[in-house]
Amino acid sequence: MILFFGTRPGKPETKTFLNSSCSFCHQQGTLTAVSQKNYVHVFWIKLFKISTNTYAECSHCKRMYY
Repeated sequence: MILFFGTRPGKPETKTFLNSSCSFCHQQGTLTAVSQKNYVHVFWIKLFKISTNTYAECSHCKRMYY
């Protein structure tokens, strides 16, 4: 019997911060927060979440904040 298991990322969730400014380039409303969860799967069916990666990125200067 063959058993396919492993980890894979879920869909990223994004949210734009309109009232905040980038601390590097000082542009207003360019920060976007991205959160992506990693799952354990068996036969490509998600079983449970093992970690979450969250960061913010400025769309003007491309600076990332973890």
